[in-house]
Order: sequence, then C-alpha cells, then structure tokens
Amino acid sequence: MKYEQYKDESGKWRWRLRARNGKILASGESYRDKADCDRAIEACKASASAPVKTVAG
Repeated sequence: MKYEQYKDESGKWRWRLRARNGKILASGESYRDKADCDRAIEACKASASAPVKTVAG
C-alpha cells in the first residue's frame, strides 16, 4: 500500500491510500496547503489501529 498526494482540478491538495492492486482504499478532503495534507496523512497513519465499530444501518 502507499499514500499518494496530488493536486485536484481546483489546485487543492488531496491524498489517497492505494492498495497494491491499484484500488483506492481511502481518501481525504481537499487542503489548500500541502503541509495540511501531510498532517492529514500522518493522522490517518496514527489512527490506523482504531477499533472497528458496527453501527445499525
């Protein structure tokens, strides 16, 4: 797996987590600054061991 950062059509930074097979597993909102996008990736990495909660739906 790998995290990718890129600029969208509006020029804002985005991130996505891509599996080895190329499928996107997760993605984030847009950020004006690359540094904010970097922080969002780090926050995602830090919370990756979060528990799974089943909710009614």
